[in-house]
Amino acid sequence: MNLVRWDPYRELEEMTNRLNRLFGRATATADGNEMMVRADWTPSVDISETDEEFQIKAELPGVKKEDVKVTLENGILTLQGERKQEREDKDLKFHRIERSYGQFVRSFTLPDLVDDAKVKAEYKDGVLNLRLPKSEKAKPKAIEVKVA
Repeated sequence: MNLVRWDPYRELEEMTNRLNRLFGRATATADGNEMMVRADWTPSVDISETDEEFQIKAELPGVKKEDVKVTLENGILTLQGERKQEREDKDLKFHRIERSYGQFVRSFTLPDLVDDAKVKAEYKDGVLNLRLPKSEKAKPKAIEVKVA
């Protein structure tokens, strides 16, 4: 387990990112510089890690597979796409619209130990599942040391 020094600015940045998601804006990091990217909505993601790989699962309900684009460039993984609004019937009177539609963008800076050439993506039941294998040099190895 790695110890992480508490950084009040990082905590403030995370809170800002949550507020941006709430109000329909997404943040993205490119080459270490932060920039704001306007998005209509932001899908939720889970990021996990094993000894073998990182895994990112993004919830994209109502998004067609062909409307999702995943790119990996200079150590930055970007998910983007669009959830299109259903055709509206002009005789329909809406009482409430809570679902978000339109474009989305999420970007993640990947650690150096990800093997870019082996990244895989699968889309099923509105969930985008990305598998990011670690390079061989990054996998932990256990060796037995003989005591003389």
